[in-house]
Amino acid sequence: MKAVLFIIALAGLNIASSYIYTRFDFTGEKRFTLNPKTKAVLAKADKEVTVTVFLDGNLPAAFKRLKNAASNLLNDYKANAAVKIKVVFTDPLEGLDQQAQDTVLRNLYSNGIEPTNLNIKNDAGFTQKTVFPMAVVQAGNRQVPVKLLQNLDAAGNYEQNINNSIQNLEYVFSSAIKKVTTGENPRIGFTEGNGEPADPYLSDAIRSLSDSYEVGRVDLNLISKEGLDKLKILFITKPQKEFSEALKYKINYFVMNGGRIVWSIDQVSADLDSLKGKGQQLAFNNKLNLDDMLFMYGARVNYNLVADLNCAEIPLAMGGAAGRQRDIQMAPWIYYPVLLPDVSSSLVKNIDGIRTEFLSTVDTIGVKGVRKTVLLHTSPYHIEHNTPEVLSLQVVAETPDQRQYLHPPKSTAVLLEGSFPSVFLNRQPPAGISEDFSSGALSKPTKMIVIGDGDIFRNQVSGRDGSVFPLGFDRYTQRNFGNKAFLLNIADYLSSDDNLIDLRNKEVRVRLLDKQRLRGEKLKWQLINVIVPLLLLISFAIFQHYYRKYKYAR
Repeated sequence: MKAVLFIIALAGLNIASSYIYTRFDFTGEKRFTLNPKTKAVLAKADKEVTVTVFLDGNLPAAFKRLKNAASNLLNDYKANAAVKIKVVFTDPLEGLDQQAQDTVLRNLYSNGIEPTNLNIKNDAGFTQKTVFPMAVVQAGNRQVPVKLLQNLDAAGNYEQNINNSIQNLEYVFSSAIKKVTTGENPRIGFTEGNGEPADPYLSDAIRSLSDSYEVGRVDLNLISKEGLDKLKILFITKPQKEFSEALKYKINYFVMNGGRIVWSIDQVSADLDSLKGKGQQLAFNNKLNLDDMLFMYGARVNYNLVADLNCAEIPLAMGGAAGRQRDIQMAPWIYYPVLLPDVSSSLVKNIDGIRTEFLSTVDTIGVKGVRKTVLLHTSPYHIEHNTPEVLSLQVVAETPDQRQYLHPPKSTAVLLEGSFPSVFLNRQPPAGISEDFSSGALSKPTKMIVIGDGDIFRNQVSGRDGSVFPLGFDRYTQRNFGNKAFLLNIADYLSSDDNLIDLRNKEVRVRLLDKQRLRGEKLKWQLINVIVPLLLLISFAIFQHYYRKYKYAR
């Protein structure tokens, strides 16, 4: 009777488990527990969601961990969602010939699904593997591509990147599900009309944001009050001409009504192409007429240039005898600092260093009701040149003395949050304003980011055929920097008050094996894993034999 009851209970438990999904999280970092913000997004979902993950088939071990982590997380989503979530894992290239694979690759790329080619080291040398660390989240007629692999550059350790990516999975999936289920489509504008970069130089930034937002160029000289009211975020990126009081009046109105602004400006005029042609160049101050606005809002972009030993490289013609073609070599260029994210801020957590060009430092000003957070800073090995300053290509041939460059890191990008004072309080509207842009003394609660570099969101463009390179990709060194991830994080943070970006604080500790020790002790551990279980089994059998003999011989 007891056996029958046990079988019935076991069958009931199996049937219940097929309808009820749960698990117990005993990890110190609570890696298997959904954040309350994720649960809130899932509870508000009112459309069936399909998640297609392009990780399947014969994957490297590290990518199997990423796949398993995504599968476990999505199972938690299915258990907590108010609607049905369908999850599909697929290998898009499985069983296809080369021609069919090329067709699939083009189709996937057009939909924002980009492959990653890996050189995987094994005992025989290296082998190349194409994987798709991507997913597509779809609800109704809206779909959003999701990048699962973070921080991968050409020389990166992809296994460590996998760990960072696992930490980031909950954020990218929750953010994507919110976008496709709510139908939110905030408008983002990149300014033009004041000498900002032409469309090709901002094309990848606009294209990347267009997957989730309505993005376009905005001429502040022409935009109306109604047009400003429709905008959520305004990017003021590398202006070269002075802003009139009328333009500043419109910007101030935008801020007072809760608009979010990203100031990405060059306080100093310097250009590498001019420098290459002449060998020397005088870097002088730009006159943008924005200092008073930024000061009132709580920030100051300084009139200086940062020279940092943690920097990007540039191609230069080296050596070569007279009449012979000179070799092109890569040389570190200290005026292209690679900025370090401040890991205390979730907005920039788990992203790579960010490439800049002719950077200035950013200070914060005490403004009541405005909170300041440093996002990016220099390395500890930098110096600041006050402008005007003569720049020379000769510095690439010099060996810098690190002691002269040793200084505390300086902030170069800051986040300002709160209610900002009006720059035009108790002032008459300037000439050129024909509409009523009136506003109060303080803004609605809003946010803005001030960055001391105008090139941070500018992609490279081929001078040969005009082709556009991805934002953050350096075509000379074939290295990816974190500029695009920074841009997307900014857009997510400024466009929503849910602050899903806080999900980036999640930490997953993965104890990776020591590969050098593994190679040296491989045989030892193989023998232990094979022989020890057999010895234990034999020992148990011998013990059982003599125990039964002793028990029944009495």
